[in-house]
Amino acid sequence: MKIIILGAGQVGSSVAEALCSEANDITVVDNDESRLKQLQDRLDLRTIAGNAAHPRVLTQAGAADADLIFAVTRSDETNLVACKLAAKLFNTPTRIARIRAPDYLAHPEIFDADSLAVDHAICPEQIITDYIVKLIEFPEALQVLEFAGGKVSLVAVRAFHGGPMVGHALKDIRRRMPNAEARVAAIFRQDAAIAPEGNTVIEADDEVFFIAATENIRGALRELRRMDKPIRRVMIGGGGNIGRRLAVALEDSYQVKIIEHSKANAERLAAELSRALVLAGDVTDEELLATENVGDMDLYCAVTNDDENNIMSSLLARRMGARKVVALINRTAYVNLLQAGQIDIAISPAQAVIGTLLARVRRGDCVAVHSLRRGAAEALELIAHGDYKSSRVVGRRIEEINLPKGATIGAIVRRHERQEGEHHEPGAGPASDVEVIVAHHDTVIESEDHVIVFAINKHMVEKVERLFQVGVGFV
Repeated sequence: MKIIILGAGQVGSSVAEALCSEANDITVVDNDESRLKQLQDRLDLRTIAGNAAHPRVLTQAGAADADLIFAVTRSDETNLVACKLAAKLFNTPTRIARIRAPDYLAHPEIFDADSLAVDHAICPEQIITDYIVKLIEFPEALQVLEFAGGKVSLVAVRAFHGGPMVGHALKDIRRRMPNAEARVAAIFRQDAAIAPEGNTVIEADDEVFFIAATENIRGALRELRRMDKPIRRVMIGGGGNIGRRLAVALEDSYQVKIIEHSKANAERLAAELSRALVLAGDVTDEELLATENVGDMDLYCAVTNDDENNIMSSLLARRMGARKVVALINRTAYVNLLQAGQIDIAISPAQAVIGTLLARVRRGDCVAVHSLRRGAAEALELIAHGDYKSSRVVGRRIEEINLPKGATIGAIVRRHERQEGEHHEPGAGPASDVEVIVAHHDTVIESEDHVIVFAINKHMVEKVERLFQVGVGFV
């Protein structure tokens, strides 16, 4: 696939790195030549220096025969203009724009084909905010990711000494949770993947990924891991785009304090927020943290735009007694160093966002992709099409499907059309019910099933995609 990435910042660079490893033809456009040189030194791609919203630059980048454009510069306006030009001048099939301003996102009609021609608008700040909110709802989890419109969730938890999972085989754990059916999709032990089989015994510090219907997540967590106390008090370090969104999302249900370095921004935040307490100060000021009782916080969340400040303030909060600390960290090397140490969860913004983009380049009918373990693994939601003759998955039991070693089908979402005479509210959409099926070896996949697949190594994703592609003769 020929892909043009506009913007070589954190998101653009991460997307380029992820897609280059999959034999795509990548061109990156940016005004900053030094950034482009760094990318070219590391990756096999082409770069163009220039303004991404200029037709001449898009022509040089090869927009005339590109399959897809990711406009992820820091400027919403540049991204919007680039998508409009790509549609109008070059007829580029797929156009994705990074949009940060709430004013634009509040009016989705402006992205229509007859207006700004953006196929998909993504807001990294909102994606990260939603990600953190899920972690607050499920404090036992390292990650909570949703599929099939929220019907299915993939949850990562860490096993600990004395916990209910440790020392038990997976088949025993399944027997203990008859009312909260879940499937362990993968286990990572000291950064190495362990195949989840019935006799696999979970050890302390294992990172366990399990899939279940979203409504059963709490029940499954209760069986798999001792429940943590609910989070009630939250302190947010940083009142920028993410900090503000997070405070708005939490202030009605939690006790929220937010620290913002700029006094002017702090005053603006105080006017916007109705219940959260806004403090003007430095997130690394130990005296301020002590005065505001950071040691009594259930969660300290550092989301400034400075990695070092996020790391230092999180470590301070932990030392002063905060129960759980989460830090937003852009540099991948820092994330790998700090995750599961003194910092409970280190979030890479680029990795949180990249799944939204990867879903657009996956082959087959791919609805959603989540990048896991800093990009090493992936979970995909694929739709099965065809019949027994034209498809390699439809009409087959899971044990008959030739999945690559290390790939696991965790769950299936199946839509059942309601029979005539069954109650259906007028205007409520199609008359159908959705069933979440936790996958077993003898589960048979049907056409139009949404299938959730976990791949412990992203290099096997291409083989998974090929499995779900329909034969040429299928109509």
